[in-house]
Amino acid sequence: MKIAVCSSMVFAEKMLETKEKLEKLGHEVLISDFIGSYAGKNEKEKERLTLLDKNEKDAIRRFWNKIKKSDAILVLNYDRRGVKNYIGGNTLMEIGFAHVLNKKIFLMNPIPEIEFYKSEIEAVRPVVINGDFGKIK
Repeated sequence: MKIAVCSSMVFAEKMLETKEKLEKLGHEVLISDFIGSYAGKNEKEKERLTLLDKNEKDAIRRFWNKIKKSDAILVLNYDRRGVKNYIGGNTLMEIGFAHVLNKKIFLMNPIPEIEFYKSEIEAVRPVVINGDFGKIK
C-alpha cells in the first residue's frame, strides 16, 4: 500500500522512524519533501521552518499532491502542548484532503478530545491502529 504519513512537523523524527517501519512491512511511504531540515531541531526551530515552508515553498499543496498519489494516510497523533493525541490545524486539513479523495485514514492513536473539531475527525471514520502497523490494510 502507498501511505502518506501526516503529522505536525514537530514529530519529524517519529515520521522518519515510521517510514522505516512501514517500508519494512512492504509499504511505499510518502513524507514531506522538507523532513530532512526538521530532524534534530528543537520545537521552536521546527515551528519557524514550518512557517517558511508553508509560506514560501507551497508545502501544503506539495503534500496534497502526495496524498493524491497515496492509497491511505497515517496520522501520527502524539501528545503535544498538553493535548493527548494532538492533531493540529494543518494535519486536520490533510485528513480532510484524504477524505475528499476517498483515501483510507489511519490514526496512530485515538481521536483527541479537541472540542472544536473532534466530530469532524469522527465523521471521516478513521481506523485507530494504536501503534499496531499490522492494522494497516
